[in-house]
Amino acid sequence: MAGLIIAPKARIFHGHDWVYGTEVRTVFGNPQPGDVVLLKDQKDRYLGSAMYNPHSQIVARRFSRRKQDLDRDFFARRIGMAASLRERMLPGESLMRLVWSESDGLPGLIVDRYADVLVVQTLTMAMYLRLGLIRDILGDLFNPRSIIVRNDSPMLAAEGIEPETYVARGGQPEPFEAEARGIKFLVDLATGQKTGLYLDQLQNYGEVAKFARGRRVLDCFCNQGGFALACAKAGAASVTAVDISEDAIASVKKNAQLNGVKVDAIAENAFDFLKRESEAVRNGADPKWDLIILDPPSFTRNKKSLSGAMRGYKEIHLRAMQMLPVGGVLSTFCCSHHASAAIFKQTIADAAVDGHCTLRLVKSHGQSPDHPVLLNIPETEYLKGYTFEMVPGR
Repeated sequence: MAGLIIAPKARIFHGHDWVYGTEVRTVFGNPQPGDVVLLKDQKDRYLGSAMYNPHSQIVARRFSRRKQDLDRDFFARRIGMAASLRERMLPGESLMRLVWSESDGLPGLIVDRYADVLVVQTLTMAMYLRLGLIRDILGDLFNPRSIIVRNDSPMLAAEGIEPETYVARGGQPEPFEAEARGIKFLVDLATGQKTGLYLDQLQNYGEVAKFARGRRVLDCFCNQGGFALACAKAGAASVTAVDISEDAIASVKKNAQLNGVKVDAIAENAFDFLKRESEAVRNGADPKWDLIILDPPSFTRNKKSLSGAMRGYKEIHLRAMQMLPVGGVLSTFCCSHHASAAIFKQTIADAAVDGHCTLRLVKSHGQSPDHPVLLNIPETEYLKGYTFEMVPGR
C-alpha cells in the first residue's frame, strides 16, 4: 500500500489526526487523490490509515490507528456507531446530525436526518469517490424516503471537488413540516441553509428562550427564526427577527404561522439595523428590547482574516449593549473555530469597556450534542456562545 513518512514534531505525534503538506517527509507508492495510505514515522513505525489528497492543504486525514480500508464493513460499522450515539443522546428526536465527519471517525462525511429524509455532504475526496457505497449503506441501515446529496459547500474547492446537488435515492421532497425540541419548522432541503437548518443550534434555542418570558426580544441574523420562535413560544412580550435574506424572512413568517406565534420579521442588513437603533438610544430614545440575540454567520474562514472579523464582532456587540437597559440580556454566538472561546470572550469584553457596560455571565452555550467534540481535534469544537446580563455600572 502507498503511504507517507511523517516529519518529526508533526501534530499527529501529539494526538491530532490531520497531516499538512509541510509535515510530510516522503511519499511512497504513488497514491492518487482519495486513496487510503499508510502513515509511518521516520523509523518506519506505523501511525495509522489515512485518506490522501495532495491537492488539499490537509494532505492526509487519519481515520484509524490500524490498517483499515474504506470498505462496506467499515462504513456500516462506523455509521451504525454514530447512529447509536445519537439514539442515546437525543432519544425520540427526528432532526439531527447523524454523522459528523472526524467526530464520528468518518473525515469529510456529513449525514443529516430530517425525519425520514437524509441529506449527505462529502467534504473530502475519499468520501466523494465512495458516495455510491455510502448511499447504499445508508439505505440499508435507515431505509429513508429520500437521500439528497448537497455538495454545495465552499470547502469543496480545497479538495478539488466540483459542487453538485442531486437526489441519490427516492424523489426530491417538497418542503415539509418537521419538529425539533418542540419547535415546528418548514424544511426546504433544496434551498435551506447548510443542509436545510442550523442543526447545531437546536439545543441553544431552548436555553436562550428561558430568559425570554415577559421580555421584548430582538433576534439578529435570525435565518429561519429558531431563536425568535423559541422565545415567542416561551412567553416573550414581543419578538422581532432581522435578517438580510428575503428568503430567510419569508421562512420566519411561515414558521411563525406553523407554531401559532407572532414574530415581527424584518428583511434588513443586521449591521445597519443595529447601527440605526443604537444611535437612536444614544440620542435619547427609550430602549425597545430587553433581550438581544446575536447569531451571525462566520465572519472568518481562515486565520488571516481573524483580526477583521473580530472588529465586526466587536461592533455588533457594542451596538447591542447600547440598545439594552440595565437588567437586559445579551445572548451571543460565534461559529468560527478560528476564533477561540478566549478570543471571542475578550472581544465581547472590549466592547463592554468601550460601551461603559458591566456584564454578568449567566450561561455558556455550545453546539448540540449531535455535534460531538473530540479533545484531540480542537476544530470539532467550533460553536461557542454566552448569555450575559447587563448590571449597573460600579
